[in-house]
Amino acid sequence: MSTPTGFDELIHPATRLSVVSLLAATEWADFAFIRDSLSLSDSALSKQLHTLEEAEYLEIHKEGGGRKRRTKVRLTDRGRTAFEGHVAALRSIVERAGPTTTATATTESAPRQQQPSRAGR
Repeated sequence: MSTPTGFDELIHPATRLSVVSLLAATEWADFAFIRDSLSLSDSALSKQLHTLEEAEYLEIHKEGGGRKRRTKVRLTDRGRTAFEGHVAALRSIVERAGPTTTATATTESAPRQQQPSRAGR
């Protein structure tokens, strides 16, 4: 099976995909909002943001200092294009799988009924 055009290995891991997906819906997002929305620790989110920033998929802007320091994040044009391409590639993969019929899915997932035991007869 070939990988569809646009599939992005960097974005694909669940945490990064969640971050990029969240950022795709907004212009800028606060670090705390992203962290809380995705239930991540500061260090886990920082690591993912750093990886995406190195790929130039997002921009990180820090304002203020000390306890008032605020970190804001946004997708770059490159990051938005990569995300849109990745989503299109995922859709292509799903569409290639083809539709499943309800009867087939129900039959395959239905538990088997046990036959009554004849031992006591």
